[in-house]
Amino acid sequence: MNSDGPLKVDIWSDYVCPFCYLQLAIIDQLQQEYGSRITVQWHAFELRPEPLATLDPSADYLRATWRQAVYPMAQKRKVLMKLPPVQPRSRNVLEAAAFAKVHGKFEAFHKEAFRAFFEFGRDIGDILELLEVGSRAGLDRQALNSALSKHHYTDQIVADEGLADELGLRAVPAFLIRRADQPLSEATVMNGTMGIGPFKREIDRLCA
Repeated sequence: MNSDGPLKVDIWSDYVCPFCYLQLAIIDQLQQEYGSRITVQWHAFELRPEPLATLDPSADYLRATWRQAVYPMAQKRKVLMKLPPVQPRSRNVLEAAAFAKVHGKFEAFHKEAFRAFFEFGRDIGDILELLEVGSRAGLDRQALNSALSKHHYTDQIVADEGLADELGLRAVPAFLIRRADQPLSEATVMNGTMGIGPFKREIDRLCA
């Protein structure tokens, strides 16, 4: 992850959002193309925090969304994914990602968590499953377990979500692009899954 670029890309996403996963390769492309010119910062956004009900994995509307939107886009982007048999809450996995960021393993954990859910249908709301994901990403299992059990990163998740609310972000993925000297309130907001073109046009405009 870049840390010193003149342009900032702040991203709010959730690990149970298929469209966030589908957009991951586009962000990778941006980072490869622009290198140190952009700084990418990921933020937490729980789609269904307590007390909201989680989705029913067998619901007709969910299957229809995957059939009509998710699968066609995944095929087009050559992303391997399938409708997970579980629909967990995402607070634990978001806290695990925050832990991974502090310990220099965010990129690895980020991708492993998405793959665990959307490729293998694992319950990424379960701490034991997250310990497996963390181990694959190179994290210390015992330290991660302690952090999750004691909710060391809850405040950080709540802060990310509070900032999203202040900025009027209501859905993910959400991308805020700005110059490093601009506040988030002045960033260009881009929502949803899209190709690399719109991002490049905005970044090039800001670089001009």
